[in-house]
Amino acid sequence: MTLRAVRGAVQVERDEPELVHGQVGRLLKEIMAANGLVPDDLVSIVFTATCDLVSAFPAEAARALGLVDVPLMCARELDVRGGLPRTVRILAHVETDRARSEIRHVYLDGAAVLRQDLARRPAGGGPSEGGAR
Repeated sequence: MTLRAVRGAVQVERDEPELVHGQVGRLLKEIMAANGLVPDDLVSIVFTATCDLVSAFPAEAARALGLVDVPLMCARELDVRGGLPRTVRILAHVETDRARSEIRHVYLDGAAVLRQDLARRPAGGGPSEGGAR
């Protein structure tokens, strides 16, 4: 097994705890499905949220999915003029046999614009995804 990093992001419609948790949970499930991951493959996850998301910790969504023994950390995204609002980004460190070129980075909904050069279809065939900056 090799340690790899998987990126992802999702834009939340409004700053409400249920929406933040729902979208982050959806993103985590998509990342895991797209990369054939199970909870034991997760080493750690860093979440960042833009300054306009203050109603909930993104990591709470991971705990609600049962990721209770994975180290999680939340941080504030840089507040850059013109940046995508209401966005949660994920950097997950995982153990996998996949080559770096086989890692699928998942970007959902409005966050798909962050890296259109990496755009792919999510595991469920839903909205397009891409990579993040």
